Amino acid sequence: MRSSEVVGLYGTDAPADRQRRALTSGRVPVAVYGLGKMGLPLAAVYAELTGNVTGVDIDEQVVETVNAGGTHVTGEPGLADLVSVVTADGSLQAVNDPSEAAEAARLHVAIVPTTLTEERRPDLAALEAVVESVAHGLSPGDLFVVESTVPPGTCRDLVEPTLAAASGLDPDEFGVAFCPERTASGRALRDIRGSYPKVVGGVDEESTRAAALVYDELVDNEVIRVSDTTTAECVKVFEGLYRDVNIALANELALVRDDLDVDVVEAISVANTQPYCDIHTPGAGVGGHCIPYYPYFVFDRVSGEMPLSRAARDVNDSMPRFLAETVVDGLQARGTAIEDATVAVLGLAYRPGVAETRASPAIPLVEDLSSRGARILVVDPVLDGASADYPLTPIEELERTDLDAAVLVTNHPEFGDLDWESYDSLVCVDGRDALVDLPDRHDCYVVGRGPN
Repeated sequence: MRSSEVVGLYGTDAPADRQRRALTSGRVPVAVYGLGKMGLPLAAVYAELTGNVTGVDIDEQVVETVNAGGTHVTGEPGLADLVSVVTADGSLQAVNDPSEAAEAARLHVAIVPTTLTEERRPDLAALEAVVESVAHGLSPGDLFVVESTVPPGTCRDLVEPTLAAASGLDPDEFGVAFCPERTASGRALRDIRGSYPKVVGGVDEESTRAAALVYDELVDNEVIRVSDTTTAECVKVFEGLYRDVNIALANELALVRDDLDVDVVEAISVANTQPYCDIHTPGAGVGGHCIPYYPYFVFDRVSGEMPLSRAARDVNDSMPRFLAETVVDGLQARGTAIEDATVAVLGLAYRPGVAETRASPAIPLVEDLSSRGARILVVDPVLDGASADYPLTPIEELERTDLDAAVLVTNHPEFGDLDWESYDSLVCVDGRDALVDLPDRHDCYVVGRGPN
């Protein structure tokens, strides 16, 4: 049975083993703010560990679903079963009032989205709202952890000062740490529990110590302590910048493939057998809520131009236009004008098997082809009408449609079952090097490999 004694982890002189027992016995109430694609799995894992978690979300439907033992997050193996268990035994409950949760909690974990404005500036409104709400319920000894990806300096310049000013507490009475989520859609529980080392950095040494104690219990992997919150924030966004620049290199090589008349994908593969070379794979573009966003989190905080990172963004953003131009050129070679063509865009989600369209390269591709006058059929088996940006054509209907061209943007497994034999001669553009054994009558161009 849970003890009625409630304790905080920051600034305590209790032995570490006693703090750990307090955490795992539920005597350190936890509040997780944000029950989205990563927030709900995180809250469920915390509940599994501590038995005393309040999940907070402003969406009343999300709260009702979770309290009923269900989940609105799909495509995450094991999540539905875990949520069912931890809500049934009372380890997890959900509310839509962050102030209510903050009053009772001693460990506060924010995992809300950081988006971009139309001017591509970081929008921290969701985190700011959480911080303001938590501040009014903050107690001495509380620890506030940010898992949301944020621009470097956010915890130091925004979170800690706001908590202090709104709570009336001195900064040395509570802790603030940045402990970035290092998870991917479709494997959230596995990643949260420790697929990779957990990074923790506090605004002071005591915040770092308290956060490390928490995550040493929560995850199975190594916990890496860094110098401060800003270093930890940089770790997260630097991971995304590395991938963005590396993918841009691969995509730039794919863009000059025709001039070189070489299979760039093959050349990259062999180059990577040298241990100091690790070029990524070219493709249709970069989507999702991570890689296309993180460079702007850094651009916003520095005075330098960062030309390499900006150029990488431009290259990756150019890939949908390259796909569209390849379609136009292929049709033109056959004597078909783009404005007279019906083109299937295969995949609107940014990743295979993930019902998420944020920053998907398919969106600018559809807009480009549409602006040229083509009739576009968008096909995506993991999306429903409510989650799609455009009307969707079912695969079964597509196979009964006369097409002039098809572009593979997202390699959903279902596209492997398409009956290409049933179509007359098509122009095919493969943005993922995934269309195999096409009939010879189809003219297929593979990004990075060329005409196939």
